[in-house]
Amino acid sequence: MSLALDAGMAGRMARIALSHVTREFPNKLDHVMTGPQDAQTPRALHPVFFGSFDWHSCVHSYWLLATLYRLFPDNPESAAIRTLFDESLTAGKAAGEYAYLARSQSRAFERPYGWAWLLRLQAELLRQGEKTWSSNLRPLADAIVERFREWLPRATYPVRVGTHGNTAFALRLAFDFAQTVRDVEFFELLRSTAIRWYAEDKEDRCREPSGEDFLSPALTEAQCMACALPPDEFRGWFARFLPRLAQGEPRCLFEPAQVSDRSDGRIVHLDGLNLSRAWSWFEIAARVSADEPLRKLAVDMAERHLSSALTRISGDYMGEHWLATYALLALLAGQQLNRP
Repeated sequence: MSLALDAGMAGRMARIALSHVTREFPNKLDHVMTGPQDAQTPRALHPVFFGSFDWHSCVHSYWLLATLYRLFPDNPESAAIRTLFDESLTAGKAAGEYAYLARSQSRAFERPYGWAWLLRLQAELLRQGEKTWSSNLRPLADAIVERFREWLPRATYPVRVGTHGNTAFALRLAFDFAQTVRDVEFFELLRSTAIRWYAEDKEDRCREPSGEDFLSPALTEAQCMACALPPDEFRGWFARFLPRLAQGEPRCLFEPAQVSDRSDGRIVHLDGLNLSRAWSWFEIAARVSADEPLRKLAVDMAERHLSSALTRISGDYMGEHWLATYALLALLAGQQLNRP
């Protein structure tokens, strides 16, 4: 199948996301209750992001829709996206999301994965011609930036898992937001944190995948450092971090993960791993010159992983409510790499 982000693929991904961003149930809440008064429905707790099985998947599905709305304005799905955003991204509903975040019990709510995706969504909304959406969401985005500012200096150690807690992934998305809004101070906090956590890493042992990964701890860390370091410094760091790529080692990064049961919400994470690895490999390829052997290797691996999972973004709700987001990340990175 084609690995290009064209109007047909964009329409398919938009229809998938539109089918679940306002689907309230089933739903997996990240919710601390202090008494019976806190036993509320997802829609009551989260006036905007109540769909897509969980809060963070709903947030990044809005990012997917916003991105496709900008890139493919003439697609038939664009009218439905605009209607959704006009009805959902209102000042009142965004204030409800802010109020939930402001609860004392929500101090670590969606930290850091959902935080990072909310900032990625806000960065995309700021690129839109319609400024009302980003203005309404700004108080929530500002609050999350403050959460990052308060938390990162206290975070002595990185989290290196292949799931939501991965700190390199959160920094990688937050870098995009800091650059979009030109927040030099926030960018420097992200950069210094990445260097503090990862600069001394070398000869990564790469014990992946585990049975529930949807991120590659090794490649996601490399993406993060590619944002934190100038290109020449990154290439030196990367050569120390994964020194035997030319020999096909570590082998685990070259083989797409096998998914035995796509109705299992944890096992289907591995489809996401293949898609996120494709995104990672494409971004690593963009950091080296076209004539370097690493560039071809990285592109080949990106395409191999992408082709193994791109047809799997729909079919069962356990994957369907989130996989298209990671397909879009990979397709965008591949498109950017191939752009003259």
